[in-house]
Amino acid sequence: MTNKSIHQVDLDRPLFSRLMWFFSGFIIMIIGLIGIIIPGLPTTPLMILAAACFAKSNQRFYDWIINNKLFGHHVKNYREGKGIPKKSKPIILSTLWCFVLFAVFIAIPNSAPPISKISTLILAIIGTVFILKIPNLQNMED
Repeated sequence: MTNKSIHQVDLDRPLFSRLMWFFSGFIIMIIGLIGIIIPGLPTTPLMILAAACFAKSNQRFYDWIINNKLFGHHVKNYREGKGIPKKSKPIILSTLWCFVLFAVFIAIPNSAPPISKISTLILAIIGTVFILKIPNLQNMED
């Protein structure tokens, strides 16, 4: 698969499906944009997810994300399978675990069903494994 085909939106799907992907991508994109201002809310992972949604629904929004000067190169590298910078992984994982531990020990009340804390920890472990399996971006010029 060439890089051009990776960035070509797949519009060969029913209108309802495209609308659902677009709506999901739009909501995720808005949350990601809020993350630019709000510390702790991760912008780039949300933009990667939004780009994946737009890749199934809307070329214009997809192109806007991958060509954005602030985060587009990260999204583009990830979509092309080049990976993420090795130095970013500890930052991503420490942020993830700070918020997870905050949620488990402070934010989720003890009166909540135990499954809420357990599932939060399980999802964090899955997220950690996922991040660690992403290839390290080689130092190359785009």
